[in-house]
Amino acid sequence: MKAIFWGTRGSISTPGKQTVRYGGNTPCVEVRLANNKLIILDAGTGIRNLGEKLMETGESVKAFVLISHPHWDHIQGFPFFKPAFISGNEFTIIGGSTERVSLQKMISDQMNKIYFPVQLNELKATLNFRPVGEEEFSVFEANVKSTYLNHPTFAMGYRITHAGKSIVYISDNEPFDRNVAQKIRNVEKFIVDKYSRSKKEPNQLVFDFVQNADLLIHDATYTPEEYVDRVGWGHSHYLFALKVAAEGRVKKLVLFHHDPAHNDEKIDEILKKCKKEIKNRKYKFDCVAAFENLELEV
Repeated sequence: MKAIFWGTRGSISTPGKQTVRYGGNTPCVEVRLANNKLIILDAGTGIRNLGEKLMETGESVKAFVLISHPHWDHIQGFPFFKPAFISGNEFTIIGGSTERVSLQKMISDQMNKIYFPVQLNELKATLNFRPVGEEEFSVFEANVKSTYLNHPTFAMGYRITHAGKSIVYISDNEPFDRNVAQKIRNVEKFIVDKYSRSKKEPNQLVFDFVQNADLLIHDATYTPEEYVDRVGWGHSHYLFALKVAAEGRVKKLVLFHHDPAHNDEKIDEILKKCKKEIKNRKYKFDCVAAFENLELEV
């Protein structure tokens, strides 16, 4: 499989000369199976450039779009995804939902005529919606597992396995702490209950989910110092991302969902500190910071 990064930034897009190397677009990762079938992880602003590339081929597009959750930075690029405007293309959108809001409504609400000139039902491509919980299902010839993460209101993590290789995508995830979870209450109750019931360290559920992955793409939004003032916001600091990779015995970790306040130099600094930690702790995995147009093969 191959992973190509089109958007690596979290929360809000950050164009400008200070973010040129790592990029300012919000989350979108292209995954190509060994047979070149297309899976798209999230539909942040990075999906626009992916769409431009797909249009250049002149070929019809059939793909699955796995949405981690419906916060703006993960869906706001979809209305600008040109292949969705073309008859003959087909996209199956997969993601979580709640009793209050369906998956389709989560995507369509941002295209309400009050906010956007084109409504979802006016797109010419065939759009299918498949809500999922924690389950295992097939996408093309790949096996996909989904899990709930610790993020307001919810977020999904995905594990894609094909031809003996695995890519795990955990874009938005905060270290779970039982005491914090009871005080903040901004995550769906059934998710809090799930982690709280764990007889072990509750984050072991995530460690087990990523176990032996060839590639782990994980939230590393904050530094440990920044995280102190952002507990409950739903994101990880880089030391926790390293811990997940170490406990999960993954082969390569990709630091993802860069904070909008972090310029290229800051991300360089974070990556350098991560590599130092890996060396000092004798971890066995490789580590890179995601940047736009990064291509990784597993």
